[in-house]
Amino acid sequence: MVSFHFISFPWELETWSGFEMEALRRLERVQSMLAFIDSHGLSASVSSDRFLAHLLLFFVQPCDMLSLHNKFSLAFHLLSKVTSQVVEDLKFFPNDEIDQGEVNVQSDILSKANKDDGVYLQGPKFSEMPLVGLDSMQRANSTLEDFCRSYFMFHDMDANRPESIFKFLPILSFTECYIYQLDTWNEKNLCKRSKSAASSRGTPDHDYTAEKIVEISPPEVFDSDLFKPLISLLQDQGMMTGRINDELISGIQYWSLETMLCQALIRKEKILVEDVLRAIHLKSFDYRVLNLLLYQLRGQEVNELHMEFLSVSEFLVEVSDDLYDYEDDVTNNTFNILRMFVSVYGASLAPKKLIKCISDAEKRYEALSRKLEPNLSLNYWKRCEEATKEGGVSKSGNAYGMWSIPPLILDEDAFRAQNT
Repeated sequence: MVSFHFISFPWELETWSGFEMEALRRLERVQSMLAFIDSHGLSASVSSDRFLAHLLLFFVQPCDMLSLHNKFSLAFHLLSKVTSQVVEDLKFFPNDEIDQGEVNVQSDILSKANKDDGVYLQGPKFSEMPLVGLDSMQRANSTLEDFCRSYFMFHDMDANRPESIFKFLPILSFTECYIYQLDTWNEKNLCKRSKSAASSRGTPDHDYTAEKIVEISPPEVFDSDLFKPLISLLQDQGMMTGRINDELISGIQYWSLETMLCQALIRKEKILVEDVLRAIHLKSFDYRVLNLLLYQLRGQEVNELHMEFLSVSEFLVEVSDDLYDYEDDVTNNTFNILRMFVSVYGASLAPKKLIKCISDAEKRYEALSRKLEPNLSLNYWKRCEEATKEGGVSKSGNAYGMWSIPPLILDEDAFRAQNT
């Protein structure tokens, strides 16, 4: 994982002490090991990745004549003897003296790294700084572009003026990239679970032991603590509000629902339509976070009519995307409202039920759009038509393209087997 921090280190390092330089070198080794972990498919979450990075760095350190393989064998043998009582006793083992020196040096590094720019980060320690990968930045790029082109008009901002975008881009971009980082981990976990579940239903003649190993415990991305570094950063910038926090919790709830529903499909278990509809409404939480942040950045009160209108619009956009991405979502075992409706209602009723949901949302959309300022309503309609054309969907009488239900996939296991 190529990691980026909300800081930059200066080239002028001659004023740094030897102790500080050593601390910086240790941080660089941790980052290299994080990239190694990601490239070998071991990445799970921010906290577990950093723990694993430090553990592996400890193993590669020279120790008498022990080889790397001998170290791992010895560790596995000794750890098997660690009882719950030993773990409890370890809680009282003093560690302040070990960690405090490094924490102080990390604070000094942060201060020196940002002194020339006048940027002083308060709050989270360096080890708790939010990290994002290059892949997440690339994936977030299209969302950020769409947000600027679709939502800036609700703030009387022109997305065609670079100064409008770049003025608020650092906070908006970093927040979206951080969310995408967690979403990426969730998708990887879903994919691993899908393969593991499929392997467990294999024939007796096939050895699925290797595939079963990939089954993992519930992902840590559902732990709201993983948003704490981002929340601390937003608090330090004076941007955090209770409403933004609620939307971040909505993201945790969406990932939990997605995992539960997709696992239920793999296991052929019953799912509830209430859970499906809640998930599809939660799915656009990142757009709401960005929109609320933009209100904060501009020092403006939240416009509740705009938020309500955009919430309905987000639902329609998510449904449109799910119809377009239906086959990909089946292949990757990710949330898709059509997949869920087929499971709940069956192949014959699912399209009718989904069209009814779309029709109800469109009526609400039309009613709310009439309450908007005329120019705003017209401009947003034009933007939706632009997005529809850019997405490759045929033009029709509504802003989201033709509501065409793709051919239903009744045997998802067989379809995945043919396309993976």
